[in-house]
Amino acid sequence: MILASPLTPSLPSALRLGACVLLAGALWGAAASAQAQGIYTCVDAKGRRITSDRPIVECLDREQHKLGNTGIVRQVVPPSYTADERARLENKQRAENEIKARAAEEKRRERALLIRYPNQAVHDKERAEALSQIDDVIAAVNKREAALVQQRKEVDAEMEFYQSDPSKAPFWLRRKLEDSEKQMLVQKRFLEEQAQEKLRINQRFDEELGKLRQLWPPSAAASNAATIKR
Repeated sequence: MILASPLTPSLPSALRLGACVLLAGALWGAAASAQAQGIYTCVDAKGRRITSDRPIVECLDREQHKLGNTGIVRQVVPPSYTADERARLENKQRAENEIKARAAEEKRRERALLIRYPNQAVHDKERAEALSQIDDVIAAVNKREAALVQQRKEVDAEMEFYQSDPSKAPFWLRRKLEDSEKQMLVQKRFLEEQAQEKLRINQRFDEELGKLRQLWPPSAAASNAATIKR
């Protein structure tokens, strides 16, 4: 038989003490785990400040702050949404991002435009060079067209012998007449395209000049005015 010492707790008391120790350990572990995971806090629709160790149901429609063990906000948890609400929010965010991207791209283009054309004299010079290149092409086409006109006169002179019945003209002569007509049409169409290209070039430079006049600093604007007067 084992005699209990006055300093030794009885068996039931020891069991109760062990249970308390285990419970305290569990509570401490839970508290430590919650502290490690963070504390959620928010103000609900009724204006109440709520704190919890997990996301707060009463604040699913609003932002929640997740605090660290020092009380500093570690994360802002956005409101929870339905699938439709989330889709609408994402579409709205995507549209806003596209607007921001377009604005940033426009700013980049404006900077590039200012670097390329620091004043109107540079812009006018590049316009003149671009138009001059088109004029050179038109001059070459006109020269080619004059040669075709001369060739057509020669063909017409030969066709005079078959004026009464062109179908009796030799095949090579009829083919020569057909080729001459096709080449004249090609030249005419090409000249029209070059004229349209000149219009596009002038339109582009006019649009750029309008924008540049808003972007140029006052010193450049004064320089531009002096250049125009000269």
